[in-house]
Amino acid sequence: MRSHLTSTFTGTFPRTLAGLLTGALNGSPTGTGAEIPGATPFPPGAAVGGWSRAGAVPRFAGPDDGMATTEYAIATVAAAGFAGLLVVILRSAEVRGLLTGLVRSALTL
Repeated sequence: MRSHLTSTFTGTFPRTLAGLLTGALNGSPTGTGAEIPGATPFPPGAAVGGWSRAGAVPRFAGPDDGMATTEYAIATVAAAGFAGLLVVILRSAEVRGLLTGLVRSALTL
């Protein structure tokens, strides 16, 4: 199947992940990975950069996509709950007196 994506790049693309990494480490984008024994090439039509080379079809989301958003939401709710708890604690007369005494003793030094 012919790709719908076109490129003006005329060099050779690395066919393996090892070749890509080797080329990046050497400053050359044209590594082939042949110098690394046991390197396996990417299969034809493999998803590269979020798009399939054959037909420019977006790849499907993996099972972990969106987890960062969920984790941020849970952390935000937990932080809001903790802030509410601190407000309740700091409004009590005992804690307010303790903090006032601490600030006064720090300012009199």
